[in-house]
Amino acid sequence: MEKEVPAEMSERRTKIFAFIREFIREKGYAPTVGEIQKACHVSSKSLVNYHLEALEREGHIRRDAGVTRGIELIGLGRRGWPVPVLGTIAAGEPIPVPTEDTWHIAAEEMVEVPASMLPRNAQAFALRVRGKSMIDAFVDDGDIVVMEAVAAAENGQMVAAWLIDRQEATLKKIYYEPDRIRLQPANQRMKPIYVDPDDIEVQGRVVAVLRKVK
Repeated sequence: MEKEVPAEMSERRTKIFAFIREFIREKGYAPTVGEIQKACHVSSKSLVNYHLEALEREGHIRRDAGVTRGIELIGLGRRGWPVPVLGTIAAGEPIPVPTEDTWHIAAEEMVEVPASMLPRNAQAFALRVRGKSMIDAFVDDGDIVVMEAVAAAENGQMVAAWLIDRQEATLKKIYYEPDRIRLQPANQRMKPIYVDPDDIEVQGRVVAVLRKVK
């Protein structure tokens, strides 16, 4: 059962706890330290952290310090981490990897992703897939791929890549070959894309797939 505001808290701490509770209840995800600071008129983020540490010691909240929105109310339960869907991977625009202050604003929608699917401390975002270039890797048209925002990937990983010369984004498996990079589709009907190493920017690697219900 969800906790009510504990009577023994200081007035400032009570206000912070109440704000967190209402924020999670309304939006389904936790506020950032900056949002708490602004809403509760706290003079600094360090003072917010002081109160959050006290709330955690007292058993009112649980925090994951490596996650931007890593506050959980004890007793409320967490279905998963909120991840912003930022667009469609086939679109000819750079992927706007979010910051702490903008990721929820840039999102077209939010999806809940089980924490077990996400690497610890990952900065995650999601993209809706258009097309069937990765169908043999079980990524179909309309599915949502959950990405870890990274600037490099290992050989064979599925990535969202921005092709600078073509000015387009693509979802492919990446392979490093002598003097070039191969972006390999998982569809026997499609040919690989070969690019110069200076003509590609990796913007994320796939860590989970949320499948469209047929």
